[in-house]
Amino acid sequence: MTVDAAGRASHDDAEVAQQALEAVRKYLSSHPSTPAVIELVSDDAEGEHLLVPRSAVELLARILTYMSSGDAVSVVPNHAQLTTQQAADVLNVSRPYLIKLLDHEQIEYTKVGKHRRIKASSLLEYKRQDDLKRREAADELSALSQELGLV
Repeated sequence: MTVDAAGRASHDDAEVAQQALEAVRKYLSSHPSTPAVIELVSDDAEGEHLLVPRSAVELLARILTYMSSGDAVSVVPNHAQLTTQQAADVLNVSRPYLIKLLDHEQIEYTKVGKHRRIKASSLLEYKRQDDLKRREAADELSALSQELGLV
């Protein structure tokens, strides 16, 4: 994947990702009861087969979704330990703001020497909870606007 200085995927990559995403989504939706392993590539002439877990194909669909909108993608294992700057980048917040979240025990972390390390799974759980709170607040504002006839 070609990425520019702003972390955006190239236009060509985004177009190819969009086409691949459509094919993967179509396959997954038309084969909902496909077993846990999917044959991704088959070369009958060579007798080669590429088998992958269905969960990997579903992850590929999520990756292609981001790439098709021009976003660069990184895959990080749940057990990975992130630096405070990496964690701040994931949340799209400043590092000092992230430090405040850590100090207020909003996100679980450990210390390695004098450096804080955040487990990816803890960070993603915080992000999921924060996104949920934001959606609920937006829904409340929308309902209130409708009640007051502002919409």
